[in-house]
Amino acid sequence: MQQITRGGTPMDVDGAIPEAGAKAPALTLTDRDLNDVTLADFAGKRKVLNIIPSVDTPTCATSTRRFNELAAAMEDTVVLVVSADLPFAAVRFCGAEGLDDVETLSTFRHPEFLKAWGVALVNSPMQGLCARAVVVLDTDDTVLHSELVGELKNEPDYDAALSALKAR
Repeated sequence: MQQITRGGTPMDVDGAIPEAGAKAPALTLTDRDLNDVTLADFAGKRKVLNIIPSVDTPTCATSTRRFNELAAAMEDTVVLVVSADLPFAAVRFCGAEGLDDVETLSTFRHPEFLKAWGVALVNSPMQGLCARAVVVLDTDDTVLHSELVGELKNEPDYDAALSALKAR
């Protein structure tokens, strides 16, 4: 079991985040139209998974905006914003913010994603939500970069994620 903090208070995270060089674990998540999607739905594209607790928090909103901005400049790359938010909330947020370059995906019908990707918050009031993480995949779903953010209130290392994309 891994640990992160929230405002300095330790929180347990179940599972292990995929490491660079590993094949990405399978995933099924729910898209904005309530369809189940897998990595195969984004075949041929590099993928940045911006994994967040909820778009309704300041840091999550900031990272979603920032990755939207970065994605607009990247060829053959899709940014997948993964959270436990209902698809309706994610669509509302992106619409209100004018964010067109990210795909929002929900874990709400797929709690197995949390442990398989090493982001399952457990043993805390935030149990059932995702820890903050970024995973960058190449077109063959091999992990190029991963980061489990150590303090939930902090933003991820955007430069490291971008560098992993530029290296490929």
